[in-house]
Amino acid sequence: MFLGTYTPRLDDKHRLVLPARFREPLADGLVITRGQERCLCVWPVEGFRTATQQLSAAPLTSKSARDYLRVLFAGAHDEIPDKQGRVTVPQPLRDYAGLERDCAVIGANTRVEIWSATAWADYLAAQEDTFSALSQEVPPGLL
Repeated sequence: MFLGTYTPRLDDKHRLVLPARFREPLADGLVITRGQERCLCVWPVEGFRTATQQLSAAPLTSKSARDYLRVLFAGAHDEIPDKQGRVTVPQPLRDYAGLERDCAVIGANTRVEIWSATAWADYLAAQEDTFSALSQEVPPGLL
């Protein structure tokens, strides 16, 4: 499980140092792809396989499923972190997420998300009231 928020920076070679707590589960390889709200999703290779196997159950007759899968896979990039835990973020993905230098790397349970630091701060501020309100909708006994 991936937890927490970290604030690494992209270096001059467009590499991001993964938070130390995330390195071991991602050491054997990872997949970076587009996420929702203009962030990037980082999956351990096995986690990405599991998620995409579930997505493969969607009927190809569904236009929304085809569209989603195209965008997901067309933007996907696989990589193995180097010994310092760095991964290169390809230009198209940096452009998509608006990544320049300052980043927010967050744990999102089964995956990691990479955000522009500014976009993450804006998103988090906008979600505070929604987060509080949603706690009333969680089924009783879960929280």
